[in-house]
Amino acid sequence: MTVEQNVLQPGGAAKHQQTFLNQLREITGINDIQVLQQALKDSNGNLELAVAFLTAKNAKVPQLEEATYYQTALPGNDRYISVGSQADTNVIDLTGDDKDDLQRAIALSLEESNRAFRETGITDEEQAISRVLEASIAENKASLKRAHPEIWSDSPNPYDRKRQDNCPVGLKNVGNTCWFSAVIQSLFNLLEFRRLVLNFNPPANAQDLPRNQKEHRNLPFMRELRYLFALLVGSKRKYVDPSRAVEILKDAFKSNDSQQQDVSEFTHKLLDWLEDAFQIKAEEERDGEKPKNPMVELFYGRFLAVGVLEGKKFENTEMFGQYPLQVNGFKDLHECLEAAMIEGEIESLHSENSAKSGQEHWFTELPPVLTFELSRFEFNQALGRPEKIHNKLEFPPILYLDRYMHKNREITRIKRDEIKRLKEYLTVLQQRLERYLSYGSGPKRFPLVDVLQYALEFASSKPVCTSPVDDLGASAPASGTLPVQTSPSTIEQQGPSSSDVPSTSPVQRSVIHKPFTQSRIPPDLPMHPAPRHITEEELSVLEGCLHRWRTEVENDTRDLQESISRIHRTIELMYSDKTMVQVPYRLHAVLVHEGQANAGHYWAYIYDHHQGRWMKYNDISVTKSTWEELERDSFGGYRNASAYCLMYINDKEQYLIQEEFNKETGQMLVGMDTLPSDLRDFVKEDNKRFEKELEEWDAELAQKAQQEKLLSQIPRAPAPSPAPVQAGEPEYLEQPSRTGTSKHLKEDSVQAISKALAEQEDRGPEAIMDTAIKLEYTRLLKLAQEDPPPECDYRLRHAIVYFIQNQAPKKIIERTLLEQFGDHNLSFDERCRNIMKVAQAKLEMIKPDEVNMEEYERWHQDYKNFRETTMFLMVGLEFFQKKSYMEALLYLIYAYQNNKELLSKGPYRGHDEELISHYRRECLLKLNEHAAALFESGDDQEVNNGLIIMNELIVPCLPLLLVDEMEEKDIVAVEDMRNRWCSYLGQEMEPNLQEKLTDFLPKLLDCSTEIKGFNDPPKLPSYSTHELCERYARIMLSLSRTPADGR
Repeated sequence: MTVEQNVLQPGGAAKHQQTFLNQLREITGINDIQVLQQALKDSNGNLELAVAFLTAKNAKVPQLEEATYYQTALPGNDRYISVGSQADTNVIDLTGDDKDDLQRAIALSLEESNRAFRETGITDEEQAISRVLEASIAENKASLKRAHPEIWSDSPNPYDRKRQDNCPVGLKNVGNTCWFSAVIQSLFNLLEFRRLVLNFNPPANAQDLPRNQKEHRNLPFMRELRYLFALLVGSKRKYVDPSRAVEILKDAFKSNDSQQQDVSEFTHKLLDWLEDAFQIKAEEERDGEKPKNPMVELFYGRFLAVGVLEGKKFENTEMFGQYPLQVNGFKDLHECLEAAMIEGEIESLHSENSAKSGQEHWFTELPPVLTFELSRFEFNQALGRPEKIHNKLEFPPILYLDRYMHKNREITRIKRDEIKRLKEYLTVLQQRLERYLSYGSGPKRFPLVDVLQYALEFASSKPVCTSPVDDLGASAPASGTLPVQTSPSTIEQQGPSSSDVPSTSPVQRSVIHKPFTQSRIPPDLPMHPAPRHITEEELSVLEGCLHRWRTEVENDTRDLQESISRIHRTIELMYSDKTMVQVPYRLHAVLVHEGQANAGHYWAYIYDHHQGRWMKYNDISVTKSTWEELERDSFGGYRNASAYCLMYINDKEQYLIQEEFNKETGQMLVGMDTLPSDLRDFVKEDNKRFEKELEEWDAELAQKAQQEKLLSQIPRAPAPSPAPVQAGEPEYLEQPSRTGTSKHLKEDSVQAISKALAEQEDRGPEAIMDTAIKLEYTRLLKLAQEDPPPECDYRLRHAIVYFIQNQAPKKIIERTLLEQFGDHNLSFDERCRNIMKVAQAKLEMIKPDEVNMEEYERWHQDYKNFRETTMFLMVGLEFFQKKSYMEALLYLIYAYQNNKELLSKGPYRGHDEELISHYRRECLLKLNEHAAALFESGDDQEVNNGLIIMNELIVPCLPLLLVDEMEEKDIVAVEDMRNRWCSYLGQEMEPNLQEKLTDFLPKLLDCSTEIKGFNDPPKLPSYSTHELCERYARIMLSLSRTPADGR
């Protein structure tokens, strides 16, 4: 958080040291002041070296009894805490992968903790040291930052990018900018904020600007933000591109394009710039009065800090923007706020002669828009790296803040004392209840009611007169067949068949510890125990006592539980009286982070106040949502997604979300009517460009339709002329099994020639060849126009079928037919040889400007790729049916990728994308389950094998499933796989398994869409056209007989 010191206290050297001590305490978690002072002394005041010294020693010191307190709230210290301070402070990205875990820990701690609330005055020297430290961290980040390509690629069909009705407009992710989208959409949907941005007018003396670097940066950003907001209002596009605004921000962050920014850091910077931009305008229009900055009035509040420091009372008023809250150790938002508002020994605040220190915060002025930063990162000293806190934290849709207001502090203190008293009483009751529910003196304890019931059951069992060993009788093994020291329980478990066991001692096997496998009850249970001797009188007395005691225990337990429930209810309703529900704040937006400390994805849930429903803004995707979905994604606790930032608005300030109305007609303004004239013209121009895209697309489709109509005519061959022999034919016809492919085409050609000779016996070779080509084309055209079942793909039989279905140019088809009839394999017969020579002569006569050979080669290369894709798919599906999922995966991956590239050129260029996607997805899910099962076994070798499967097969494939968010089933599959492994986080396991899991999870949870390097494509077998068609038909038929779940 940016901190600006308004009033500096005397004794700067002491406060300078105290500031560093506070920073060291927060970074390392060490509270021993002597240890911290010694580290600071040994490092000559270098904070980074001091942290390195402390973490290297891994100092473990006991916590001080006296809690630390906010050193910033010294008497007379009027500190200014600001989201957007007007100080020109460099803010760097603190979320990325660093070269050193220590550096990342420092950065995350400084960013996420309540440092700004705990420091003393910041001197120039301290600021210089901080800037040097941050610059060093920023340099280290660049070394290991992953290169992320653009996530979104626009669909070539503009109708896929067209806005539907009045659906909200999304924001394109232009390279790990989901943080930008989440924050901008949250602010844009605040109608008052939207109006402020849209109606912002640059200063009248703009021609004299920039006067400084701040104005040079902020005013261009405001211009781009206005344009972006205008497009979000009136664009006809489904989503818009924020690149220009993002680039200005990234330049200021001094980060490369691939760096993923932190939401709170970006929000600080954004509001900082907006505050500066509005301040320039406000100063121009102030007319001698103190300028009012609308950003400050909208987002900034004040609180009063009152407390005692070493027996001296103090009271300070401080300003705040985004309010930071710790998450760890709290179950809901009110608990977080209570902890943030009270620091140290509260009792000392009300005593006259106490030397203890403590502090309370009371809001004196709340902003209309109140934002809470939830600190969900902490430094794990054992592992030496930062970790995300996945704990569940609940927050309400309506938050009443009366209990934190200064005007209510007396009644709040009374209620806090009452709650404290109730909680102490509650603790006593819970301890008493625990004695009833966990009874016993040994390591295993049971509910006392059950213990009495078990005793009653034992006493009531039918007495037995024999030993549990004696009743085995004849079923016991013969003498000498068992070791002397074998226990009775062993004999029982061996049962009657034990007589056949050899006399040798059993071999001891080392038991493999399986931490996730529950123990199972042996199938052969021993006999039910019962008393040996008991009289009716004894039984009657004992049963009476046990029944009475059990009833007493049940009543006591019920009374305790009811008392505990009543106290919980009393605490919950403590602030529900009318006087404490006068300051309601409604939840407006929730910014969610999914992932780990070093990687993740952001999106936002935003409340539509006029429709009364929640909307999910996830980059270009804007969808309707529910409070239940928000809870699932935002509270945390059972998956790796949780709320990172909460934005509440004053529920009584309706102007924040109120629509505009025409002052003359009184009608509500919507859409383009809400825009100033300059922005209205800007959006109209952009909409015209988009409409032109739609028109060009329509014209292109009409042209393709016309070409298809022309292709329905029989092609005419050019005039004959003698020429040298034309050598060569398309590469895909020259498969390793060349004879098979050539034989197929040769048979087709010979049949066409035979039919032509039968029709025109007395004609010359040229006329016969023309007739044969027409007959062959007619046959292939008929195949292309049929709608066969999936197992009969006529495109595999001939390239011409593929060309016709994909509207290849007429010249490409004609040349391909001529090459078929000019093939050397037709020289076996005199008549066919003559036809072959005529075809070769015509090929030679084709001029370069008549057929574009580059285009011709591209079409044939596409057909070759189509056949290869078919083989990848076919072999992958064959392996899948054999349950050889590791072998199948690579074939299916290449089938999908090649097929996707083909389909980008036309809908008939490849195979059914959904089919390949389904089996690729199923393959990954089955491998994931297999790897998880190996990990659960606990055996080192199997655990390593499971992680190898994950690291070498599954993790590299995840970006392929995440790159297209339109594929919802793939996204769900990825989430299922991640949740499978994240579920282990809350389970007890061996330290070595915990370490391996912790090392592996960040790779699995990396939300980037960078395509990792794969092995070379697997080698494909050689198939003739007949073999390929036959095997493809066989595998597709088998799929049609086997139901595919999810398809």
